[in-house]
Amino acid sequence: MTSQAPVCAILMGDLVNSEAFEDTAGLHAAFNAAVARQNAAPRPALLSPLTITLGDEFQGLYRALGPATLAARDIRFDLLDQGIDCRFVIGSVRIDTPLNPNRAWNMMGPGLSEARDLLNEKTAGLTYRFSLPDQPGTAQLLNALGAGLSVIERSWTATQRRDIRALLDGATPEALAKTRDVSLRAIYKSRKGGEYDAYLYQWTAVLDALAAHDRSA
Repeated sequence: MTSQAPVCAILMGDLVNSEAFEDTAGLHAAFNAAVARQNAAPRPALLSPLTITLGDEFQGLYRALGPATLAARDIRFDLLDQGIDCRFVIGSVRIDTPLNPNRAWNMMGPGLSEARDLLNEKTAGLTYRFSLPDQPGTAQLLNALGAGLSVIERSWTATQRRDIRALLDGATPEALAKTRDVSLRAIYKSRKGGEYDAYLYQWTAVLDALAAHDRSA
């Protein structure tokens, strides 16, 4: 990407098998709430707010790939708490038209179509996918890591998911045990059963690679 227009990150997502969800009103409410929570949080990296473009799809623009990816994970956890599955594409893009700071639509530039095409590839089980048109090799490795993250997430119980989210958000095992009113051993058992160490290692690798890409853009 050689234009002087700044490179930024697109976050796209959609719900999985939304047409099979029996409680359509509940699905709609939970989806809107998850998106709204991201937009309401203090996020200086958000350039154009997450916008629901169709009934079960959304997109938004961020200054960098890392924050966009962490937002995807937050939305993922919020929706899983409601029994809703979803998937995401995080892509490197350049916006050649005026940036829309109110809604993430009516903008054009290289990278957008590549990210959209990847989102339209509805490959089962792939929750996190990455589009880096200028570094396809890095994107391939990131997609492999994303597949591993998806496998680990699908193995969790609801308790493991809540515990791992709390640990990712900075809670110590001791504080989490006190909050849940369980033994410290129970927290470590949940952490081990949920493959927390492997999960964190893969996330660290993903975020480090994205930060390197952002620095080189």
